Amino acid sequence: MDRRDFIRATAAVAATSMLNNSTFAEITNVPRENWSGTYHFHTNKVFQPRTAADVAAAIGSVKEVRALGTRHSFNGIADSTSAQISTLGLKDVQVNAAEHTVKAGGGIRLGELAEIIDKQGWALHNLPSLPHISLAGCISTATHGSGVKNGNISTAIREVEFVSADGKLHTLSRAKDADTFPGAVVALGALGVITNLTVDLHPRFDVAQSVYENLSFDQLQHNLVDIMGAAYSVSLFTHWQNNRADQVWIKRRVENGENHQLPEMFYGATLAKKKLHPAGPQMDATGCTEQGGSIGPWYERLPHFKLAFTPSSGHEIQTEYFVPLEHGYEAIRAVETLRDRITPHLIVTEVRTIAADDLWMSMAYQRPSLAIHFTWKPEEAAILDVLPAIEAKLAPFHPRPHWAKVFTLPKQEITARYPRLNDFRTLVKKYDPNGEFANDFMKKSVLA
Repeated sequence: MDRRDFIRATAAVAATSMLNNSTFAEITNVPRENWSGTYHFHTNKVFQPRTAADVAAAIGSVKEVRALGTRHSFNGIADSTSAQISTLGLKDVQVNAAEHTVKAGGGIRLGELAEIIDKQGWALHNLPSLPHISLAGCISTATHGSGVKNGNISTAIREVEFVSADGKLHTLSRAKDADTFPGAVVALGALGVITNLTVDLHPRFDVAQSVYENLSFDQLQHNLVDIMGAAYSVSLFTHWQNNRADQVWIKRRVENGENHQLPEMFYGATLAKKKLHPAGPQMDATGCTEQGGSIGPWYERLPHFKLAFTPSSGHEIQTEYFVPLEHGYEAIRAVETLRDRITPHLIVTEVRTIAADDLWMSMAYQRPSLAIHFTWKPEEAAILDVLPAIEAKLAPFHPRPHWAKVFTLPKQEITARYPRLNDFRTLVKKYDPNGEFANDFMKKSVLA
């Protein structure tokens, strides 16, 4: 018996013991499709461990495996033909007030974590539009939020704890592992299963959100950075018709309980008089976060949707491309030329900004970025037909696609967009030499 077979046999014994104790038993009530019902997984074997030891036993009991969070990916990044390990049983939370950090299980949803830390006087610096996403899934794919000065959620990670293919528990930190840590945060599930993350905290703060309607794209030519930097977080929503952003969502940080009179106009856009859904007035806005300038906790305003409600439109496909912010206006105008091909299949497009970072596989790696996000109707064939045209229009700006959303860019183009990709591949080989976490998506788009 060679070393690898010995490790697997030992893990199998451990797995049997764990199963007898029902601590990481295979579960059958996890849907076999993603959150929106538009991607179907290729395995029915799912484990849900509650400790790092359980994770190690689960990994050792199968040949190939992928981590599974809140199923918010729209492509095959979390898929497997063998087995998946749900992280949703890993939800412990420990706040360290002295260090200004929280250590949290990888499976906790961001909205759940936010409520816990807010009660203790703390906040995260940023949140994505959906608070329903798991912490590990969010940071593994560089999922972000908006704000010209706000890095994605991954930039707040201080330590990553994960179980690798050989069942060992590893902890890499910003302070002690400077050579490899930037490659281990946005790791696309390729290094192992994340069990815990240590995250930087900030004193809690309040936010007021207001919405403006009908911002002319002409205003973006000379004012794009000023518009996107007009508040803590700003997003534009468009259907690509009529030379305009239909809505501008402005999330302003409120200091010391200040009261702010909302101006009636914002770069020619008019203040909305009723609560709106980002996809348009025809959509029910009940599940959207509060608007009209009302002040509330950071975690109830930075996302677009409330944790207690089904977010966005529900049944949809998503795509997103990141371009350098300095070319943001030109990129918007380039996509706009395809408006009559895009709009019939579109629910809405969101345009937002992300600060540059140094995480090797982040879409904002060393580039202040503008993200152009498409929420599509569930019309897969039509979307796959139009995506190459969008990618061709964005090609002069070297777009980077969101790792968890649908795109058609080939591996050679993705490789050219990530200067540290070969270093990342080397790191993956160190922790997963036999490719146990290398599913079809990773082989097609990332790994050598």
